[in-house]
Amino acid sequence: MSATRALDAKRDALSEILLKLEKVVVAFSGGVDSSLLLYAAKQALGDNTIGVTITSPYIPQWEIDEALEFSRENNIRHELVEAPILEALRSSPEDRCYQCKTFLFTELKTFAAKHNSVLIEGTNHDDLGDYRPGLKALDELSIRSPLLEAGLTKQDIRDLSEAWALPTWDKPAYACLLTRIPCGDHVSKSGLRQIEMAETALMDLGFRAVRVRHYGKLARIEVPPEQVTKAATDPIREQIVAAVKSAGYRFVTLDLSGYRMGSLNPKKEIEP
Repeated sequence: MSATRALDAKRDALSEILLKLEKVVVAFSGGVDSSLLLYAAKQALGDNTIGVTITSPYIPQWEIDEALEFSRENNIRHELVEAPILEALRSSPEDRCYQCKTFLFTELKTFAAKHNSVLIEGTNHDDLGDYRPGLKALDELSIRSPLLEAGLTKQDIRDLSEAWALPTWDKPAYACLLTRIPCGDHVSKSGLRQIEMAETALMDLGFRAVRVRHYGKLARIEVPPEQVTKAATDPIREQIVAAVKSAGYRFVTLDLSGYRMGSLNPKKEIEP
């Protein structure tokens, strides 16, 4: 089977899954995966689709704004659900993703039940091979993952998003701001705000895939390996230092290894 036919088959499988669900609430972050899922649900189910986005101190405002814009452009009903920082997450425990997902998806599941809908989310096939402790929470809560059920990989999702002319087709992967803080370190609203301000400034300087790892007054910046030289060369270097210090950091460092997804995951902190 050709790659095109294989993708068409997965697209059709996704549509069939959604049609059988009849009414859905989509956990919508505004990222590549959930954007495709929300759009596909709207195509399959029309007004029986609701997108729901969590607002919290660990979700940057620009991501919420992009989610709102996507929904408006595609005429999709969209709701915001506010969530606090759980006290259990203040010490950034190793199972923070599991605890957070359990809390958030319990709230979203209640929201979906009030609308007589099934809660769905955007896990894809590739996520099974990554460090994803939050998947345990989804499994325990019996949350449906149509992209995974249809066998869609991350590349499939990008290809299908491009075919449907979705603006998210080449959007870099993102994760909540809690992942910038080492396990065991204290989480505060001011620290999360520092991270958000610094990362937003770096994006404005042209670094789309960027992470600012938070160590109190020290920021460790990760950019794609091919952009490390750019980041270390004036005048960009000076602009980065000024922007990150304006966010409240005293020391600004550049990780020469470049951006690695989940570099603060517990299993990766002991790797060379």
